[in-house]
Amino acid sequence: MFLVLAVGVLVGVSRQRSTHHGPLDAPPVPEAEQSRATTLLADLESAVRQRDVSAAVRLGDVPGVQADLAGVVRNARALHVRAFSLRYVHSAGPVAVDGSWSADVVTAWRFGGFDHGLEHREARVRFSASPTGLRIAGMDAGVRRSPLWLSGPLQVRRDARTLVLVDGTAAQADAMAAAAGRAVVQVRRLLPSWPGGLVVEMPASQSGLRAALDARRGQYQGIAAVTTNVDGSRSRGSASHVYVNPRVFLPLEPRSAQVVITHEATHVATNAATTAAPIWLVEGFADFVALRAQRLPVSATAASIIALVRRQGAPRHLPGAAELAAGARTLEARYESAWLACRLIARTTGVDALVGLYRALDAGRPLGQELRRRLGMAPSAFLRQWRSALSHLPRE
Repeated sequence: MFLVLAVGVLVGVSRQRSTHHGPLDAPPVPEAEQSRATTLLADLESAVRQRDVSAAVRLGDVPGVQADLAGVVRNARALHVRAFSLRYVHSAGPVAVDGSWSADVVTAWRFGGFDHGLEHREARVRFSASPTGLRIAGMDAGVRRSPLWLSGPLQVRRDARTLVLVDGTAAQADAMAAAAGRAVVQVRRLLPSWPGGLVVEMPASQSGLRAALDARRGQYQGIAAVTTNVDGSRSRGSASHVYVNPRVFLPLEPRSAQVVITHEATHVATNAATTAAPIWLVEGFADFVALRAQRLPVSATAASIIALVRRQGAPRHLPGAAELAAGARTLEARYESAWLACRLIARTTGVDALVGLYRALDAGRPLGQELRRRLGMAPSAFLRQWRSALSHLPRE
């Protein structure tokens, strides 16, 4: 009390000074209630593990979020989610005046029957204060490699060899499941030892794809689908899934859509996300498998490289990472040229030789050595044959 009065006296004596005195006790700054949030996450974890929709609904703050949480539990049931866990890492940004805040959370799970090891991903969970206690206000997309199945209700289709997750209509999910089933059959014609185990995920939008892949804006703008490890690593022990870009994929006519899914299924079957094989062989082989099932004329399947050769002549080297990167100029033509390199090998020495070459290079063996061993020619001779084949495509 004395201190307050003394300050008042000093202010009165020093009126010539322009000063402002606020309250001595500032209002408390809201803090994230980590312990309560951890308990809430444990409750959600339990609801998912127990497949308890009602328990999950009670954790949401508003009907829309409650429906999303119910959808997560139903997704878990359809996807046979195993070993699910949620771990609070830290708050993401300040706590709002109303006591709400977001936190980064590490999730772990596996899809039973498809993923052999645990997958670890990051999610962002929003929390809100209510008269009845802390509640979940949303599971945000837009953070690094956001899991699609945690975003809300999905259309799920599952059989012994395929698992399809679609944030869209039932008709879209049915069509994707049918394409995935055909893709497994087509890939197994060349790779019969592959048992299947194809997982296809399609978010609702291109921005959803960016979130699932932690991609930069525009990175997959013109790409229909991409195959990558779920956790973003290059570990062979990590599950490899196909991620579909709905903006590009959905307008495709059925035959082209099938080529895309079979191409990506080939990547899954050959561990393309972690292979040591050169990129032209990885992409060319996937197209070889996909197009072999369609039996289309080369004038249709190689139209872009035919046009490029007419303008510029045959490329001087097989396409590398730069030519086959998303967004690269003449990308379609370069893909076609890689496919034609694989087609040349199959026509020259047989499909088994092409498969054997892929497996050898996937294991890290030198390209020159394997070309001599399996094709009976040096890399320079193979390059000449490939360039000659490209130059003579219009005559076929």
